Amino acid sequence: MNPSPDFWAGRRVLLTGHTGFKGTWLALWLQRLGADLTGLALAPPAGPNLFEAAEAAAGMRSVIQDVRDADGVAAVFAEARPEIVVHMAAQPLVLASYADPIGTYATNVMGTVHLFEAARRAEGLRALVNVTTDKCYEDGGRPGGCREDDPMGGHDPYSSSKGCSELVTAAYRRSFLAARGANLASARAGNVVGGGDWAADRVVPDLLRAFAAGAPASIRRPAAVRPWQHVLEPLSGYLLLAERLCGPDGAAFAEGWNFGPDPADIRPVAAIADGLAARWGAGARWERDARAQPHEADLLTLDIGKARARLGWAPRWSLDATLDRVHGWHRAWRDGAPAAGLCRAQIEDYEAAAGSER
Repeated sequence: MNPSPDFWAGRRVLLTGHTGFKGTWLALWLQRLGADLTGLALAPPAGPNLFEAAEAAAGMRSVIQDVRDADGVAAVFAEARPEIVVHMAAQPLVLASYADPIGTYATNVMGTVHLFEAARRAEGLRALVNVTTDKCYEDGGRPGGCREDDPMGGHDPYSSSKGCSELVTAAYRRSFLAARGANLASARAGNVVGGGDWAADRVVPDLLRAFAAGAPASIRRPAAVRPWQHVLEPLSGYLLLAERLCGPDGAAFAEGWNFGPDPADIRPVAAIADGLAARWGAGARWERDARAQPHEADLLTLDIGKARARLGWAPRWSLDATLDRVHGWHRAWRDGAPAAGLCRAQIEDYEAAAGSER
């Protein structure tokens, strides 16, 4: 279940979106595995951000480049000469997509097209993993969880843009990349949480900011149910998937994959808020935001049976274990512990827990 250092050591990897929260965790893990890593992304946001806090640039080539610039993407691709690409660069927020739908589609759809255009002209490329979202499905709340062959869709611009990205992925796979021997898959993860996430309009960062300020956290949709998972859970899936794509039967894995939690960890937002408040202690509290809110799905679920059966992947940290680690990471960081060390320690804990912890 763990990615193989023997496979990744010295492997040329291009990771887009490496300056984001999720991208930084993956960059640190790939560095630990010994990959020859190039990152392509926008500059990290001002204020606290994990990429700078963890000094992730020290172990890789970090290129600040917008995926909306096709020529810029092609130039980075040509210089990096990747064997493997993990595409995570995105506009990742539902609320931001309502404010800027054009920018959301430009990044999440045309940015993906630009990357695939560079990929189909590359030599030596073996595998690509396009990371989308659990929100790409037309009916995210189907009983038993969405399966990989369910229709793409999405109500809001963000969700719709990721459904479009999935359609682009299928078209480039069939039309161009399969014939070149480059195996292209997509990965659809649940709601990820973890240490070092300071983004606005995300539940865990909003809660922790409010608790630290001694103010009640404002929660938009406490009854909305989501498939919660620690950030390392889907990242392990992406790495395992990339390894399979590079194998002798890699073409058989060039399709869509769900990476989500066990059903017991598909919980309402209120469960996250209550869990973190209890761990924080005195003064931590939250309240429902009574203002009118734009549409978001009430229920999102994923069926992860295919990843279990064919990749040998399974979630290994329960929601309680995940919240312990989120809270512990942020407490330790506020007490002066270095972000890089905290991330690397949790990666080591995650690897050690393979097949043994829930």
